[in-house]
Amino acid sequence: QVQLVESGGGLVQAGGSLRLSCAASGSVASIYSMGWYRQAPGKQRELVARINTSGGTDYADSVKFRSTISRDIPKNTLYLQMNSLKPEDTAVYSCSAAALVGTSYRDYWGQGTQVTVSS
Repeated sequence: QVQLVESGGGLVQAGGSLRLSCAASGSVASIYSMGWYRQAPGKQRELVARINTSGGTDYADSVKFRSTISRDIPKNTLYLQMNSLKPEDTAVYSCSAAALVGTSYRDYWGQGTQVTVSS
């Protein structure tokens, strides 16, 4: 089992910055990759960014060049630095971890943190 707790959301003006954090606990050694997803009202959840154990990263086009995902392995914490925020970035941001359970991977999710960008 992996537990994920996000923090760092809030209200920010357009053009501002936020750093989201996701603290992982439990079977953290089994985690292969972690990522940030977001879901805006009335929309489907979408990938924001993800990172694997090799440090490889992947970003959504909408946040590329404005965001940086990073992982502090000793602290078991995932970060998402978001700059030049836009009102369309408003959403609930959730942390996810893919962990090896037996011979297959299982996805774990945090509760989410609200990010609201005012114009």
